[in-house]
Amino acid sequence: MKSKAMLTIMLLCAALTLSACAIQQPSGADDNLYQALGAEPGIEQIADNFIMEIAYDPRVFDRFADSNVERFREKIIEHFCFIADGPCEYTGDSMVLVHRGMDINSAEFNAVVEDLIDAMDKAGTPISAQNRLLERLAGLRPQIIEI
Repeated sequence: MKSKAMLTIMLLCAALTLSACAIQQPSGADDNLYQALGAEPGIEQIADNFIMEIAYDPRVFDRFADSNVERFREKIIEHFCFIADGPCEYTGDSMVLVHRGMDINSAEFNAVVEDLIDAMDKAGTPISAQNRLLERLAGLRPQIIEI
């Protein structure tokens, strides 16, 4: 488990180094991340797995305990689809607004990233697609963690 956590941290550091501070929808749709994630069914499976990972993760469950799970699922699917250049529009609130005042720390953020990796593994998402999605999501870190 320690090696997986170390790999996660290294991936986040590399992704943060390579990505901008804010998520932008990439202009190169030819990289086809949406398809690599399995299109809509694949993203839905990742989202469902992600929700289950969070539900059984004592490090972060309390942060989500009062969440509207249906809305969370809907918005995470939209968000992943949008970020992956899919045919979706993200209609949720900004990450700054959603996480404002929650005092989320690095350990909690990293735990959620680990949960997402586990969710993608269980969905059979190729590692290259996982890394590309994580790279795009890494830019949200400064918008989520309270410093």
